[in-house]
Amino acid sequence: MAPTALMQLTLEEARVIVRYMQPQLVAKGTIFIREGDARDTGFMLLLLDGEVTVETLVVSRVEPITITVLGPGSLIGELGLLDAQPRYATCIAATPLRCAILTREALNRLMQENAPVAAKLLLALSLRIGVRLREITDKLKMYVQLTQAMEQEIASRTPH
Repeated sequence: MAPTALMQLTLEEARVIVRYMQPQLVAKGTIFIREGDARDTGFMLLLLDGEVTVETLVVSRVEPITITVLGPGSLIGELGLLDAQPRYATCIAATPLRCAILTREALNRLMQENAPVAAKLLLALSLRIGVRLREITDKLKMYVQLTQAMEQEIASRTPH
């Protein structure tokens, strides 16, 4: 019942969805989603306890950069679950994790057996993806502004 991206669900709807999920313990240091992996996209994880470090590789850097650290209530891997595209980042258990896994097969069963709850879950996932898209767009706008300011500063210091 911790604040999560699934707050739009009632307690009864959440209980229905939980019946389709598998409990999972993940050891500290485990990489459970690897950036670029196109084979293992058929699940998402609801983090119940622990912290996950999300990293990505950036061109011209040897070491990955940390995008964020996620805590209890976070959904991880929902985009891959929905679109089956390669994973977009690497997720590492920063601490031991307690989580619940929803597979694509379980989601398909939920859609067949309880379409209203599945629709509400998919709406909640869509809202979460929308929030992340807006956050990333804001960061991109800030990056463009910083780049433009740096270019102007360099141009003003360069003799003509």
